[in-house]
Amino acid sequence: MTTAHTAPEHVRDAAPVSDPSWTVGRPRAGDGAQLWRLARESGTLDVNSSYSYLLWCRDFADTSAVARAEDGRPIGFVTGYLRPDAPGTLLVWQIAVDAAYRGLGIAGALLDHLSERVAGTRPLDAVETTITPDNKASERLFGAYARRHGARVSRTVLFPSAAFPAPGHEAEVLHRIAPLAF
Repeated sequence: MTTAHTAPEHVRDAAPVSDPSWTVGRPRAGDGAQLWRLARESGTLDVNSSYSYLLWCRDFADTSAVARAEDGRPIGFVTGYLRPDAPGTLLVWQIAVDAAYRGLGIAGALLDHLSERVAGTRPLDAVETTITPDNKASERLFGAYARRHGARVSRTVLFPSAAFPAPGHEAEVLHRIAPLAF
């Protein structure tokens, strides 16, 4: 993960962000293998099957985003979905940036782009994500996102450590960022 940066006033699909060497836009089905690689190499994410990333890029492209290098190769991603019981809430599932591109504001740009794109098509009241207590980079990223959007962050344990079948998994703390201002 990386620290956030301010996205441009108007974010379009695949529009240049702050650096002409990378852009942010919708994922394509063929991006799944690269997203799986980025998740695996992140060192912090729970890695899903490669098949799930292919499906995610196909079925949840409207609620996900990919950062691309000049050559079109994915260098970062955010996956999310609108909660079925709270359609105004975007749950951010995973976010990762290639180690060679960290520190450039890509993670923040991915979050800004995705939430602004979703808010452009339907009411968006909140963004939620879960963060383990030891993931300080994600805490900083989502805290900065909340400040940029004039929102508060509330935290509650969503899944305690005991809920996970494998030993050693930390609790997943739900961070709810609301209300959002676009």
